[in-house]
Amino acid sequence: MHAIFRDGGRQYRVEEGETLFLDYREADAGSTLQFSEVLAIEPGSGDFVCGTPLVDGASVEAEVIGEVKGPKVIFHRFRRRKNSHSRKGHRQKYIKVRIGKIAS
Repeated sequence: MHAIFRDGGRQYRVEEGETLFLDYREADAGSTLQFSEVLAIEPGSGDFVCGTPLVDGASVEAEVIGEVKGPKVIFHRFRRRKNSHSRKGHRQKYIKVRIGKIAS
């Protein structure tokens, strides 16, 4: 069973048991998240239900595994002829979730 849901301005295509990274939010490890903005769902029989814009009564449950950091992004600023430059880095925070139940 597959579902396409919307969270944080992005769309994710998931199936049960899959893990993915979402934008960081305050959530304890072991807690569950409920996503009700399901755009499309495909039950196991091969039918495809597309919402207008959302599928009524459909939801996706996910269990929070923990908090992780993404890869380091380094940016360098250089001002020519000024003897001035700076180098900084940033690591974005994400939460790792495991998709549990997809209810239609």
